[in-house]
Amino acid sequence: MNHLKGIHHVTAITSNAEKNYEFFTYVLGMRLVKKTVNQDDIQTYHLFFADDKGSAGTDMTFFDFPGIPKGTHGNDEIYKSSFRVPTDKAIDYWKERFDRLGVSHSGIKELFGKKTLSFVDFDEQQYQLISDEFNKGVPSGTPWQKGPIPLEYAITGLGPIFVRFSQFDYFKELMERVLLFKEIAQEENLHLFEGGEGGNGAQVVVEDNTELPPARQGYGTVHHAAFRVENRAVLDEWTSRMESFGFTTSGYVDRHFFESLYARVTPQILFEFATDGPGFMGDEPYETLGEKLSLPPFLEPHREQIERDVRPIDTMRSDKVFNKE
Repeated sequence: MNHLKGIHHVTAITSNAEKNYEFFTYVLGMRLVKKTVNQDDIQTYHLFFADDKGSAGTDMTFFDFPGIPKGTHGNDEIYKSSFRVPTDKAIDYWKERFDRLGVSHSGIKELFGKKTLSFVDFDEQQYQLISDEFNKGVPSGTPWQKGPIPLEYAITGLGPIFVRFSQFDYFKELMERVLLFKEIAQEENLHLFEGGEGGNGAQVVVEDNTELPPARQGYGTVHHAAFRVENRAVLDEWTSRMESFGFTTSGYVDRHFFESLYARVTPQILFEFATDGPGFMGDEPYETLGEKLSLPPFLEPHREQIERDVRPIDTMRSDKVFNKE
């Protein structure tokens, strides 16, 4: 069985696509590599922020469902996403940056031997920066070369995702027996699972919590998280595997930028399995990634209607010069 290679992407929900673009571009210095629409709800934007090249394992994506209420954090959810930075010194840089820009954070802490900094955005979406200083395992990506962050401190990819669930024994069996991760560490009620080549890019932190009420999905919460597979053949293996354990799956889904499979593993936790390719540069040149509304081939005939239904967002950056701060 081909093991999962690590985290592929995390998709969350925002209340405002414009503010989301501003926060990720100008505060976090991540590159918008694709501006498209939700393929299942074409009135909804789908924004992809990633490394300089849109590499698999580096992208945080967002839906802005019209009229959706604010979510509440609790049990049975993917409740925090992580971003990798190169060194411990980079964590210090980000604390000073967040203090200067008024980004709410909980201060620098150590978790499972790594220096971390947790913070929230304008929707109270929960994030963590994690240092790769002593990291071994899945390589990270390439920082956005022309972004506002000095390259030695810039975000390079996704780190561990955090899951909270009240039935830990079930989730441990899911992670180890079904998804082929291994539990490698525990700190209080947090359990660290690792898959693939290991390291920050292939880890899931599971919080054993029986006290909180169920989470409610809405803006400010995560919609789903995806794991990396090499190609369609491996994706089909995982379809068979998940169904053999009794999970209902979506079956094969062609997302144009990658190929996917979805499985709901708890009442509210949705996991996706996604191929590394073909990637984000098939319809746009490197220099102007994310600047136009990109549509998969099956939606291209409806471009005129879609452009009427979704408000325009100015994501032009190729004509700007960002001073490294």
